[in-house]
Amino acid sequence: MDAAIAAARAGGEILRAGFGQAHEVHNKGPNDIVTEADRAAETRIISILHCATPRYGFLTEESGSVYGNARERWIVDPLDGTVNYSEGYPCFCVSIGLESDGQLQLGVIYDPLRDELFAAFHGEGATLNEKPLRVSQRNSLDCAVISTGFPYEAKTSADDNSVEVRYFVKRAMSLRSTGSTALDLATIASGRRDAHWERGLSPYDVAAGIVLVREAGGVVTDYAGNPDAVYKGEIIAANAALHRQMLDGLIDIGHIKR
Repeated sequence: MDAAIAAARAGGEILRAGFGQAHEVHNKGPNDIVTEADRAAETRIISILHCATPRYGFLTEESGSVYGNARERWIVDPLDGTVNYSEGYPCFCVSIGLESDGQLQLGVIYDPLRDELFAAFHGEGATLNEKPLRVSQRNSLDCAVISTGFPYEAKTSADDNSVEVRYFVKRAMSLRSTGSTALDLATIASGRRDAHWERGLSPYDVAAGIVLVREAGGVVTDYAGNPDAVYKGEIIAANAALHRQMLDGLIDIGHIKR
């Protein structure tokens, strides 16, 4: 945990220093970009974590798999919310998860502009700047503030999340889309928002956030209700009551079968 926190803060320092400046923006794919800040932050994060845990492997957004150890590996997104960052919109974070023998053990998400550090270890609870976190206790969708995001291929795929948005926007109190999945999950863990669903995701988008939400008393699954969600590309996160209602909604619109 000490290494993850140190790495997250170091990566966040790089992002904070470059925020609001012009950036070198490169396209990795449709609607998917990378900046020099992503790469610099990732290099710094990997250096700190590798020094502290030389046997561990890595799965990172910009470098893919490095050092190779798949049994114990860090899952790193050095800048979740790159589009926001490149546009000067203050909603982005560093996300670091730890996986051991296929099980998520640790999650750290750092918002460098607000100096908010979310941290969780399996079985030990979740914190925000060392204060305990708990998910929202709202139990009805019609009074819930929920959030979502959109897949990179939304322009070219019919599976663009628009059907789900039309369904849930009519049933929830309010709907948000921030552009940073990791920060959305930290927000669910903190109880500042009530539920989140999204697809088109990668493991580094969700690994740390899954640990945070679960350790804050929430439920995280894929769209079919399976708890092994980190590699499924889709996620629902909420307290138990709202999670059930979100799953029922996906059934109602025919996304999954009973």
